[in-house]
Amino acid sequence: MTRTFQTPKSALINVMSAAVYKAARGLVRDFGELSHLQITRKSIGDFVSSADKRSEQILIDELRKARPDFCFLCEEAGEIKGRDPRHRWIIDPLDGTTNFLHSNPHFAITVALEFDGEIIAGVTYQPILDELFWAEKGKGAFCNQKRLRVSSRRDLESLLVCCDYDHPVVKEIDGKISGIRYTGAGALDLAYVASGRFDVCFLQGLKPWDMAAGVLMIREAGGVITNMDGQPMDIYVDSVLCANELLHKTFLPLIG
Repeated sequence: MTRTFQTPKSALINVMSAAVYKAARGLVRDFGELSHLQITRKSIGDFVSSADKRSEQILIDELRKARPDFCFLCEEAGEIKGRDPRHRWIIDPLDGTTNFLHSNPHFAITVALEFDGEIIAGVTYQPILDELFWAEKGKGAFCNQKRLRVSSRRDLESLLVCCDYDHPVVKEIDGKISGIRYTGAGALDLAYVASGRFDVCFLQGLKPWDMAAGVLMIREAGGVITNMDGQPMDIYVDSVLCANELLHKTFLPLIG
């Protein structure tokens, strides 16, 4: 498929996009043949398949070709040292693995670039819908050709909230808002906040590779993102709260 973008992408975003597109081809093929996958169980609710590993290796190979000195932090392979310790790729080759293995198309590939501990670029690709969410520091956030902005909603009754169902605040807000969702794909959840599809998102138990790209997307889309205790966002702390500025202030005392 030929893709043309009205919004110019930098060389860096082009490198990241090419890598996720190549990795996605295998995932789409495997998604259609799930009965043939060799699946091993890592822990309750946490699965890894041959699809994850193949996707991750493609990402590593493609990114290394373009930037051979950069380090990696990967979901499956862990840390991979490089000659340039200031730059590190953070990658999740299949966010939403359990969805994928149950033939649920809500999954994605996500890659971020960290420079001196700060995320400077990120992409999250949903291959079934062919949606590429991407952002670069100071240059905005986009889905394919469309510029992203977080939701401007303010009234509780109109909100669609993404959160963990077992959080105590769910009982308090259920019935007072438009709806609650738990999707099982954190990277996509953050991209959906950046695009206004979710008004608020608060989640626990996330890993750095789940959050890295989405943190930048939300900021570049005009949103506010912190850890659930309101501290400045740290992707190495396993929680997140994000929304527009007003809703972030509204939800922080409820969940913090």
